[in-house]
Amino acid sequence: IVAIVTPMQADGAVDYNALDRLVDLHVEHGTDAIVAVGTTGESATLSVEEHLEVIRRVIARAAKRVPVIAGTGANATSEAIELTERARRAGADACLLVTPYYNKPTQEGLYRHYRAIAEAVAIPQILYNVPGRTACDMLPATVARLAEIPNIVGLKEASASLERNRQLAELVGDRLALLSGDDHLACESVLTAGFRGVISVTANVAPRLMREMMAAALRGAAEDARRIDRQLAPLHSALFLESNPIPVKWALTRLGLIPAGQRLPLTPLAEQYHAQVLEALEAADIAVA
Repeated sequence: IVAIVTPMQADGAVDYNALDRLVDLHVEHGTDAIVAVGTTGESATLSVEEHLEVIRRVIARAAKRVPVIAGTGANATSEAIELTERARRAGADACLLVTPYYNKPTQEGLYRHYRAIAEAVAIPQILYNVPGRTACDMLPATVARLAEIPNIVGLKEASASLERNRQLAELVGDRLALLSGDDHLACESVLTAGFRGVISVTANVAPRLMREMMAAALRGAAEDARRIDRQLAPLHSALFLESNPIPVKWALTRLGLIPAGQRLPLTPLAEQYHAQVLEALEAADIAVA
């Protein structure tokens, strides 16, 4: 599952034509589903109407060829409910809800937040834990409580811990679709922790290889999966040399797929990292324009 970027012009305006082309690329290369307006889609700096328009545009362009998962998390429960309901009306297949950021809720607060959204909006919902960005860590015990709620169907776990992933699989692997949010752990999480896939940044630039790696891992072809993962390892690293999505947008620009644009406070990739990203693309046999 790709966490798709939101293409922007140099002035920060959303480039919807480039977004259409990216959706087509992912369909053609076998990506199983698309997350619109997640962290990689710069949700934090889009207005509410832009956020919803990107979701609508991805849904329209995908045209049921692949499922579309809408990023609708917020640090206010009422806002998350509103975004999730509007995504449901727009035709999203599911929603991805990041833990509330900055306000640092308790575990009980997290439980009540997600329960309120699930009870308010009848759409499949995927929890998203990424403590490195939100300053909030949803613990496995809280995930286990939330797994009892029928329309909470999955978890994107991005705590960068294989041990955490294994713990989650033991607790809720029979009730939730567990998805890695860390590209560098995705292969091992499927092979050794019972995960079912990945919501990927790397898939923006290497969709076919990520699809092949995950398919191999899911069918138990460990040697094939790890071989592809080793090929992708430089990309997994290089795409986080600066805050996501700075490096991946620079890479997509070099590939001729999107214009060079992001919104402040994000800035273009520092020149000192250009060579490393290019080397990672070459290691994955991705031709640079």
